[in-house]
Amino acid sequence: MSDSIDPLAPDTDVDWYGPEAATFGDRLAAAREAASMTQGALAKRLGVKLKSLQNWEEDLSEPRANRLSMMAGILNVSMVWLITGEGEGVSEPGEEETIAPDVNAVLTEIRSLRAEFKSRTDRLGLLEKKLRILLKEQTTNV
Repeated sequence: MSDSIDPLAPDTDVDWYGPEAATFGDRLAAAREAASMTQGALAKRLGVKLKSLQNWEEDLSEPRANRLSMMAGILNVSMVWLITGEGEGVSEPGEEETIAPDVNAVLTEIRSLRAEFKSRTDRLGLLEKKLRILLKEQTTNV
């Protein structure tokens, strides 16, 4: 009997979503699938073109920080996990918990609302900043 390691045998010590085993795109696709979302549905919720999301999943490009934040909220994973594979993410293959479809639908709706609130809050902050600049300009021109 040989002590050699079978290269085709599954490695039980593999960190499926760690930086050595998976890319950002791999983790994004896994989180999207764990949330039972299509690429089109996630792209729509993020307010981006389908091609942009596809490019992110194929590691051809990366999202900006604001989209990354929204994405993490919608998919219920941490931004750090999406980037590095460390922290709060999805279960490794074979470890998935079964969640009833109606419960999953409610969780998905909550994630969507959370991401929408974050987006609206960011937009409100930008509008407030713009208003302050306009008011300052108005008082200096009087």
